[in-house]
Amino acid sequence: MPQPGSESQVWRVTLAYDGTDFQGWQVQPGLPTIQGELQAALGRITGETPLPQGSGRTDAGVHALAQVASFLLCAPIPAENLLRALNRTLPPSIRVSEARTAPSTFHARHSAIAKTYEYRILQNPDCPPFLARYVYCCPRALNLAALQVAARTFEGEHDFKSFAATDPDLAQRTNSSPSDEIPPEFNVAPGSTIRTIFSSAWDRCASDAGDLLIYRVRGNGFLHHMVRNLVGTMLDVGRGHLAVDEIHGILAACSRSAAGPTAPARGLFLHSVDYPPEEAFKSAL
Repeated sequence: MPQPGSESQVWRVTLAYDGTDFQGWQVQPGLPTIQGELQAALGRITGETPLPQGSGRTDAGVHALAQVASFLLCAPIPAENLLRALNRTLPPSIRVSEARTAPSTFHARHSAIAKTYEYRILQNPDCPPFLARYVYCCPRALNLAALQVAARTFEGEHDFKSFAATDPDLAQRTNSSPSDEIPPEFNVAPGSTIRTIFSSAWDRCASDAGDLLIYRVRGNGFLHHMVRNLVGTMLDVGRGHLAVDEIHGILAACSRSAAGPTAPARGLFLHSVDYPPEEAFKSAL
């Protein structure tokens, strides 16, 4: 339990999770969520129950390789002890890889300047059971060259309203206010569906289970379902149902009905989150 008069300290943790059995990141009454499990674990360890703020709200069934969360604690606990205690307390499907204190101005979501997502597709009509939770098995042949051209079309600044869920989750934006330490292109205006994609590409990796196609996209922010909608549209291109040139018209339409279907959640991973150098936070103190 925190001692009377203890000062709170900002903590930053990095965690990976299998999202299959969770209803996403955000806490929901009576349902298993990543945020809820982390909050409960902190309560059991420290007697404090801060609500951890994640870099973004991954949906039900979506995984993370390096989600970042921040929270306040008064308990004077060494970082290595907190990390070990969290991994003993959390379910096996959630692991913490790093736990450390951070400057008081750090916030996992508001301080982020870029995120990278990864989507995995297995070219195999019979998906091995040990991969079924982590890939979208696509039995149809896909034109990788067409997928690569389509992916590059999304690079740069665009209005991605056509690729957002009907009610965009604007809380997914990575920045909420301008900062002198953060280049202007990293800032996302509240309520805007305009985003900047820094890189967007497909790769093929051979595996014993079949060809694994991996889409990686890095940007300054993502709308609700945006990556899964980008993938669903590009799959239409890869199957020959949609011409690459039509993507420009889809972007211009600013209508969800213009784009392709939403790819399944199980193939999506939050790969990593980028932040400014820590000196930028210290200079704001």
